[in-house]
Amino acid sequence: MKRRMKKLFVMVLLLSVVLIGAYAGGEKESETAAAEPFNIAAFVPGVVAGSPLYEQLVEGAEIAVAEFDNATLKVVEGGFNQAEWEEKMTALAAGGEYDVIISSNPSMPFVSMNVAKAFPDQKFIFFDAYLDGHPQFSTHLYNQVEQSYFLGYLAGLVTKSKMAGANPDLKLGMIVAQQYPALDKMMRPGFEKGAKAVDPGITVDFRVIGNWYDANKAADLANAMFDIGVDGIITICGGANQGVINAAKERGKYVYFMDSNEYHQAPGTILGCGVLEQTKLVSEVIREAILGNVEYGKGTIYHARDGYVDFIDSDPLYTDNVPADIQAAQKKVVDSIRKGELILEVPEL
Repeated sequence: MKRRMKKLFVMVLLLSVVLIGAYAGGEKESETAAAEPFNIAAFVPGVVAGSPLYEQLVEGAEIAVAEFDNATLKVVEGGFNQAEWEEKMTALAAGGEYDVIISSNPSMPFVSMNVAKAFPDQKFIFFDAYLDGHPQFSTHLYNQVEQSYFLGYLAGLVTKSKMAGANPDLKLGMIVAQQYPALDKMMRPGFEKGAKAVDPGITVDFRVIGNWYDANKAADLANAMFDIGVDGIITICGGANQGVINAAKERGKYVYFMDSNEYHQAPGTILGCGVLEQTKLVSEVIREAILGNVEYGKGTIYHARDGYVDFIDSDPLYTDNVPADIQAAQKKVVDSIRKGELILEVPEL
């Protein structure tokens, strides 16, 4: 009896050792998996400096990567020659060293279609872009109808005002680098709709530079607009924005800026900034990607009511340079969009 009990005790002891070893091994395996390298490449279709959304793309990724010892980030600038973007994306994917390639531009999912086909295991995350249903892509688009409506409404209030740079012609301008679906279907209609909500008689003169860097051409277009009675321009030109800003400063006219808070560049000339919280979104999404929680094959749209699209109305360079009555009227519209009371739908792109 004693021998049988001793034998049973030994068997239980051995089983316990096996189970503890298995548990410890599983725990170690889990720790090893958690510590596996996660490499990210950020492809910038242009250059980082001077492009607010690209600066925010890199900043957001850096914030997320800094939280994980196993994560790395490489930033690659694609330059302004769009014909080279696909080739450079292909080079990034071909090495097989990046768990995910991220980028920011409405065209990048389409530029990357052939790359994805050639490298079916490569995952991509695109910001400021939308394509639903591609199994290798996670896309994240902002409601830029709201963003441009903010600026159109303010520009409409200003052009009808007695501010020093305003005139009675009720003409506004829009200067863009290039035309693409998000601009044609969200930004241009949003700006025009906002302006016409103030006065249906307001018109918008539309001009295209043809690239994202020619500040001299941007200035020439801006001056041509001012010559025919335009008193405020929304500029969507990347590095060429500076040409529009400089022309407006010289002529005593106004600029409305997309994507980031740039009042400091030209106080009293830049009257309104409609922003996208890309740094915040990128850091959140990349954090989830590192943790393995990103759902590929899905496109997501973000609105002002979600906290990712907004108008900067608290900066002293706004409150000190825009008359109080215009601020009050602008605030009513901005707050109604923030609260989801005024709904501006995103069209199919």
